[in-house]
Amino acid sequence: VSDQKPLGCWSVKHGQIITCPVVCNSETHEYVAVHDDKVLRIWKNKDINLDKVFKATLSADVYRIHSLPSGGPVVLFKGGGVRTLDVLLEAPQQEIENIISDEVIKWSEAFVEGQQPVLIFATEKDGDFFVYIQKLKMNSLQKYKLEQQELSKPLSFTAYIKNQIITLLCLYSNDSVYKVLIPLQQNTEEEEQILSKSLLLNLSVSGSVLKGTSFVVLDKDHIAVLGRLAASGEESKECLTIWNTKFQTLQTSKELPLGTSGQLWCYEEKFFFTHGKVLTVIMYKCETSSLAAAVGKLKDSQTPDVSAFVNWNTLGDEELVVSFQSQQSVPLKSESKMTLRSKRNTVAKVQPDTLSVGQLLLNLKDASTTVFEDELRQLMSKAQTPDFQATIGCVVTALINRCKTNPKYYPRNFLLQIVQNRDLSYSLCPDLMAVALEKKDVHLLQICLQRFPDIPEEITYACLKVFLSISEAYLQRIDVNLESVICYIDIEFNNKEVKTEIVENGFNAELEEDIWDTKITKETHLTADGELCPVGPQKAALLNAVLHSAYSETFLLPHLKNLPAQQAVLFLRYLYYLYVKCSEKINTALPGIRSPTINQIMDWMCLLLDAHFTVMVMLPEAKELLSNLHKFVRAQVRFYSELNKIEGSLRELQRLNHQKDPQTYSIEVLELI
Repeated sequence: VSDQKPLGCWSVKHGQIITCPVVCNSETHEYVAVHDDKVLRIWKNKDINLDKVFKATLSADVYRIHSLPSGGPVVLFKGGGVRTLDVLLEAPQQEIENIISDEVIKWSEAFVEGQQPVLIFATEKDGDFFVYIQKLKMNSLQKYKLEQQELSKPLSFTAYIKNQIITLLCLYSNDSVYKVLIPLQQNTEEEEQILSKSLLLNLSVSGSVLKGTSFVVLDKDHIAVLGRLAASGEESKECLTIWNTKFQTLQTSKELPLGTSGQLWCYEEKFFFTHGKVLTVIMYKCETSSLAAAVGKLKDSQTPDVSAFVNWNTLGDEELVVSFQSQQSVPLKSESKMTLRSKRNTVAKVQPDTLSVGQLLLNLKDASTTVFEDELRQLMSKAQTPDFQATIGCVVTALINRCKTNPKYYPRNFLLQIVQNRDLSYSLCPDLMAVALEKKDVHLLQICLQRFPDIPEEITYACLKVFLSISEAYLQRIDVNLESVICYIDIEFNNKEVKTEIVENGFNAELEEDIWDTKITKETHLTADGELCPVGPQKAALLNAVLHSAYSETFLLPHLKNLPAQQAVLFLRYLYYLYVKCSEKINTALPGIRSPTINQIMDWMCLLLDAHFTVMVMLPEAKELLSNLHKFVRAQVRFYSELNKIEGSLRELQRLNHQKDPQTYSIEVLELI
């Protein structure tokens, strides 16, 4: 998640549907999924095709699989039956009992208490809600009926277990959260027990009411609720809110204008939720529950067990002070600013000579350009601290923010120096490449592509489009790192006449169609005796940086389809040129530093053809290129096919040579049959 890169992607066949969330078996490091309610699939990271992985068809429909830290996954069936995955795999077609008859499962959760797996699930039937607790090792089942609430019903559940007592929290449609305590000890009574509940929290503040959709427990005194905050006479707004249940106060909230799916997850002090089309991750840290903290009157954030609660945005003006004072990490997706309830009061009082990074950047906000850059250089020259990388990221962000407020200001050399000498990443300074694209600073973009491991595919595509669209004449005046091309690019290309011919041939949208066609013919005759590079060395070096950038095909392909046809043809011609160059070498490797590998070249050729195949076939200008590419690949396939035929003989020859005395001179003729 920190690099915003998918590590794996698997798909079921057309018509099949994954019917419950996929889990990871922590003991075997395998993924477990169910599609079409009954078909179980188990696979590992190295597996590619789900059709070829382990498959088992079960005898009953699965509601949910729960992964536990020990003991393996637990499978809950829609009829209420429960099995561990190991027991289920011994006999996949074993009969599963139907416990809940006409009831429908609404929610479930699994825990480990005293090395024993415990499963709790809630069901609904005709407006009544029931709670079941299943202890797997003891094979015991407890059933309870939830006390009814007049004119309201449960919308969401969550639970935690401590000291043999399950605390069940229920979010009701009357905008309240109720608490239910359930002991784990065996229920000896035959009749159904009714669980009484107590009001934990009313989700209203200052006339505004939160219509919650999901919620999670953060600690014994705090919960987070996702929902729509509605004030009288105003339009409701979707928000993530954090509440103090001990003092019944709203701790902080965050408006989510792009909307969410209504689901909220919490794992290792991080919130996960969808905002618009992205997965947003926000770090938080629970503070000690005190009345002063609850009402935002906390005066001293130096107290060891107290810190700012949520780091909504570490890179926004005043939030910098809070985030650095509390030593929190940068959230992955910076959203719009949100004023924390106790933001100003949580900043520790510090002496001028020991200013935090956030406070220093605030003080420099209105400083002159010279003072601003000098102070930032001094800040970066200090001894490295545990959060030094975050400091560098904030320095870059401060420079970029000044570029945004003052369009005439662009510290190109300063930014280049930072990117070249510091181990940065895209997520530490996400606006840097956007500004470089706007300024068409191709050298900075080249360095970022070479050094950043986590560039989103959308930005990679934007760089490719800019590189292909810039004229060769402009690039000759720009300082570009040529170390990836200088050792293999054709020397003849430096001849001015040849260069002019190839530049004019095209791929510029402003040229007329008949001019473009004429120039292609000229260049074909020009390169009949040997393929010349279709782009200049500067553009080749920039395109090589794109080839080296990490990507996921699933996310890059939609963007690549938007590449203009003429630029796509030019890029394919360059890839074809590299492919031919690689094939000239025995080890299929290009000389030079950061030169593209044969695998990178082939992958990008396949991607480009997948994205533009129909267009390529229809374009008369691309016909000869595709024909040459087809002939070359066919010749390569035949050549390797012939090598495969004699592979066994060559191995046998190598084995015979190893058995002989290397000091004995001999001439031996071997006939290959």
